[in-house]
Amino acid sequence: MDQELKLPFYAKTSIFLIGLIAFVAILYIAQGIIVPLVFAIIFAIVLHPVVNFFVRLRVNRILSIVIALLLTTIILAALVALLFTQASRFTDSWPLLVDKFTDILNQTISLAAGYLEIDPTKIHEWITKSVSELLNFNNASIGKTLVTVGNGVMIMFLLPLYIFLMLYYQPLILEVIRRLFSDSNQSQVKEIVSQTKSTIQRYLTGLIIEAVIIAGMDIAVLLALGVDYAILLGVIGALLNVIPYIGGLVAVALPMMVALATNSSAWSPLYVLVGYYIIQLIDNNYIVPYIVASKVKINALFSIIVVFVGNAIWGISGMFLSIPLLAIVKLIFDHIESLKPWGLLLGDTMPPILRIKPFRLRRLKHNPK
Repeated sequence: MDQELKLPFYAKTSIFLIGLIAFVAILYIAQGIIVPLVFAIIFAIVLHPVVNFFVRLRVNRILSIVIALLLTTIILAALVALLFTQASRFTDSWPLLVDKFTDILNQTISLAAGYLEIDPTKIHEWITKSVSELLNFNNASIGKTLVTVGNGVMIMFLLPLYIFLMLYYQPLILEVIRRLFSDSNQSQVKEIVSQTKSTIQRYLTGLIIEAVIIAGMDIAVLLALGVDYAILLGVIGALLNVIPYIGGLVAVALPMMVALATNSSAWSPLYVLVGYYIIQLIDNNYIVPYIVASKVKINALFSIIVVFVGNAIWGISGMFLSIPLLAIVKLIFDHIESLKPWGLLLGDTMPPILRIKPFRLRRLKHNPK
């Protein structure tokens, strides 16, 4: 008679930790292969309704995929060209911005040193050294930049091919997933796949629409305040807004620094902060609930943790991919009975707080014998 093998808790924990470490190591070592594939899967999920739209118009499936990819490529190329033009202007003005920002810092340090009776000489020396390092940053890192750009170009050429193959072989991939499970689980597998796909499509499409709206509002605020490089800073702020909590802080810090260095008014950074705060209120109370409208809600703790983990494993790409991937994981957890507690742990639904009644000591009556 076969007996079920039962492992003690410490053995299960050890196996889980070893498996987790091996999984993370594989993600880190094979990031050059995995990251483009993950991006391709996300783009394929977003473009799938577009392909189906052209298919319903009786367009050939292969031609429908090509049209969807072509439209996406045109939109992304226009965005990259816009950012490249703005970034070129920003790079040309970088030394002037550093000099002006350094003058402001020198004045601030001299003023603070007068009140606090601190010798500002060492601080000025450190600033001078930092400025020289900033100005020589491009020359010192040109080799690394060329390698990074080369890898990015290679990925940009491979990504459309990956997306095309993902969309073309989608029926085959779904059939393989179906056959991996027994007949008794077919209905559950079908439900998980369909709901996961539709929810992710709504979630990612909502994020794209949110980024476009946030970029428009950021640019409008910066242009109204007369901040230079408004288009570049607005688009960067919208992209950083995808990264929860951390992205918003970086997105407002950049235009505040530029406003401090380029505008004569000392109140300009404060105006930028107020404008971005109003945009965040609109985003959190109207755009996210009504446009993103996702059932996938990740709590703040795991959102921040997964962003740092994604950055440690895959760099900047990992920071952008971490939240969508965690949303996919949570969706799978929510649809599998044994994994629902883990889905609850990742979500932001708070259970009712248990109120423990205070323990009162009762006097024991002395019963003499």
